[in-house]
Amino acid sequence: MAEVRNCPTCGSIFNYTGLRDVCGTCAQAEEEMYETVYRFLRKRENRAANIERIVEVTGVTEELLHRWVRKGRLQPALFPNLGYPCDKCGALTSSGKICAKCTEEIQSDLRTFDAAQELREAIKAQDKGTYFTQKDRKG
Repeated sequence: MAEVRNCPTCGSIFNYTGLRDVCGTCAQAEEEMYETVYRFLRKRENRAANIERIVEVTGVTEELLHRWVRKGRLQPALFPNLGYPCDKCGALTSSGKICAKCTEEIQSDLRTFDAAQELREAIKAQDKGTYFTQKDRKG
């Protein structure tokens, strides 16, 4: 079922069906911009262009380039200097939501947490030894 939304680009009202995030007019304009960018990148000398160069030459926004890479329309395997910002640190990545460095940091933190948890459990198990009351000790 369609939902009425405002277009984030132009502000007009449109029926959101889940296929596009913008109204039909803006979607068509984005598609024309995509074609411009793709034609630019298809040239052999432009395949290694970075995001700043693409923005400068084509006039498309960085945000739109990031969205196309995230959705897989522009593939970093074909255009190696493309990517989108990591959700954690902002560095460019070409897969997932976070970059390899942040992924390793999180995994390291999880390993540290697991080790600390095991240590706490070992100490707790060790403390479950025999307890004596004052009466038992005198006896």
